[in-house]
Amino acid sequence: MGRGQMILLSSIINEFRDRFLDRYENSVLPSHTKALQTMAQCRQEYGPHMLAKCTDHNCGKQVYIPHSCGHRNCPHCQNHENRQWIENQLSKRLPAQYYLITFTLPKQLRDLAWKNQATIYSLMFACVQDLLKTFTQKDKKLGGAAGFTTILHTHSRALDYHPHIHVVMPGASINTKTALWRVKSSGYLFSHKALAQVFRAKSSRP
Repeated sequence: MGRGQMILLSSIINEFRDRFLDRYENSVLPSHTKALQTMAQCRQEYGPHMLAKCTDHNCGKQVYIPHSCGHRNCPHCQNHENRQWIENQLSKRLPAQYYLITFTLPKQLRDLAWKNQATIYSLMFACVQDLLKTFTQKDKKLGGAAGFTTILHTHSRALDYHPHIHVVMPGASINTKTALWRVKSSGYLFSHKALAQVFRAKSSRP
């Protein structure tokens, strides 16, 4: 490999996958195994290809180009899509100050979440949505319908299992009956202590 040439994630997976699975076989989910299988073929010569042919009749050169895997967790495939998504979200910005809010699943529920990920993640989203809509509706300066973008992260930067939801939310609301637009310009959106207390209570509710 030449100096400065990018190392493909698929090459790393192919080199270390067997040892990784042997070591962590009991903790790897089927979805993780499937992801590894898919990304292992990303831009590899033995994977799916497409044929590119020069349209010049005097040339006619043909080149087989390896396909990208397109998996949502593949950094090579999703870099462009991520940029497009961000640009699309920025184009929808409202005339209001934006806030970042993070909700983390209580530590005592992580073992349960690991074994029931689809169910727990769905409940987390529902909990956050209900909480923010209620806080916005009851807020004296807002008192209307809320809008926000939610993103689930399942791991921390250290790659520990740490389910949490990031929320990007404008300090604004709209009255669905009168169409009145209201903006909150104070230093904070809601009390973080109140948000944390209600989220913990909702998350731990049987």
